[in-house]
Amino acid sequence: MVAPILDTRDLEFMLYELFDAESLTQRERYSDHSRDTFRAAMETGETVAQKYFLPIRQKVDTHQPTFDGKNVDMIPEIKVAVDAVIESGLANPTADYELGGMQLPAIVASATSSYLSAAGSTTMGYTGLTNANCNLIQAHGTEEQIDTWVKPMREGRFAGTMAMTEPSAGSGLADLTTSAVKAEDGSYLVTGNKIFISGGDHELNENIVHLVLARVKGAPKGVKGISLFIVPKFLVSEDGSLGDRNDVWLAGLFHKMGGRGQTSCAMSFGEKGGAVGYLVGEENQGLRYMFHMMNEARIMVGTSAALTALTGYQYSLDYAKERPQGRLASCKDPESPAVNIIKHPDVRRMLLAQKAYSEGAYALCLLGSQLSDDEATAPTQEEREQAHLLLDFLTPIIKSWPSEYGPRANSLAIQVMGGHGYINEHPVEMFYRDNRLNPIHEGTYGVQSLDLLARKVPMKSMAGYNACLAAMEATIAESVDIEAVAAYGAQLTEAIAALKTTTNTLLGAMMEKNIDLALANSVKYLELFGNVVVAWVWLKQGIVAAKALQQNPHESDVNFYNGKLQALKYFFRFELPEINVWSKILCDLDDTTFEMQEEWF
Repeated sequence: MVAPILDTRDLEFMLYELFDAESLTQRERYSDHSRDTFRAAMETGETVAQKYFLPIRQKVDTHQPTFDGKNVDMIPEIKVAVDAVIESGLANPTADYELGGMQLPAIVASATSSYLSAAGSTTMGYTGLTNANCNLIQAHGTEEQIDTWVKPMREGRFAGTMAMTEPSAGSGLADLTTSAVKAEDGSYLVTGNKIFISGGDHELNENIVHLVLARVKGAPKGVKGISLFIVPKFLVSEDGSLGDRNDVWLAGLFHKMGGRGQTSCAMSFGEKGGAVGYLVGEENQGLRYMFHMMNEARIMVGTSAALTALTGYQYSLDYAKERPQGRLASCKDPESPAVNIIKHPDVRRMLLAQKAYSEGAYALCLLGSQLSDDEATAPTQEEREQAHLLLDFLTPIIKSWPSEYGPRANSLAIQVMGGHGYINEHPVEMFYRDNRLNPIHEGTYGVQSLDLLARKVPMKSMAGYNACLAAMEATIAESVDIEAVAAYGAQLTEAIAALKTTTNTLLGAMMEKNIDLALANSVKYLELFGNVVVAWVWLKQGIVAAKALQQNPHESDVNFYNGKLQALKYFFRFELPEINVWSKILCDLDDTTFEMQEEWF
């Protein structure tokens, strides 16, 4: 059975009907583009995915990279596939023309890369992290650093990583111990160990450019004393050619439950005297710079989670339409032919839940991409600042909601297929394993919840929070006169009221009572806020679908739009009401988990 990787009709709906990506061609940066060039880029992405990634999907999963003490060994097809992405121009689709990019809007680049991510999973991380590495250096580095490191990365000759996590300092970056000492020539000697470095070492590119967080000797303790350094695997000569091997070494590979196409590395810096590093920006500002890449990576993770959920949904949907088994309860004739399992109500329930989770999650991620475009290219300064404010606020939700609900969707895909779901002759069990990494990647669910409640909500006098509420209320106002969705708009109004009450209660408790207790159930606050935001995204989809149905569309489109409205109905009736339970727990400052003692476990 060959199921579609993704539903092209749904991608086009989101891109053109929901977010009106074609209007971006009116902006100067994208004036060379049109819907035709967008379509050509998407078709290229689908072709590369079909030709190079889909045929090796299972082999990548069953043949993890190995390390013999000197070199990384992986199946050769990975390099062929990664090179195909680079040669197609899709390795850095949003980059400037003069740097070898396609200068696509971020939202179109996301859709263009969707087939590659869905088919290639973390194998696409080599180019994705490289692109994010380039974006950081372009934003905060010098012209010389851009010439030396960004240009060859954009060309595909060099790869890029981010190196933050240490054996004794995971999410707690304030405790990192990697050190840097300034040398006479202005460079620095970096010493320390990093773990879980995605793409930390391999033979896919000529060189690997690590962005390393380290503490300069004498720097303040905590996060205020962290600096950021470019630390290459190989030094580069003045003419751009590769020079000596830097003091950067692979100490070993981790072998993950999923996402096996990309190496996960333990790296040693400076074990032979010090790895040469080049300061990005100013000393002690490294974490601020790294957030540029971290936030981009968080949206990448959320998008990957959504796409993995979508491709699992497509596969199980295709299976359910073709797999005959059993009869409906109303059928009393044992000799009647078996029905395809999609006829069974519980199978439709599981498929509908997958649709609501995965399409809601991807629409949320595309909203983030649209805000990224507006942040960079909106016509007025006010619009650009507003987009930045909303994107910054929503980033924890864009990262975490798809990462939490994506694996739930993949679990349902396995369940739809029954015994065929958990055997590796079908890929849905692999999708689940791949996706289960995403709640941990780039900050766990708990870390994101603390970021949202303790930092993003109160920040700048709650400006981001209020901007988010205003955006949701604007959509509700649009829904009032549309009969098919008006009731859902009213329900979302009630949900926002519960969110406001919960938020005010928790912020008050953080100031007046025990802040640790107030934050003890922060993950439920993140889930509550996430469900409200995704309900909003579904209402936006429902408005578009309801308006389209009023135009007497073709029968296939009638079915498509009705499917959107039914998924909206499911989310509002089955998922959104759960926030009321979570709100009560949060407003009561429930201490069940907080009061649990270590000795009682």
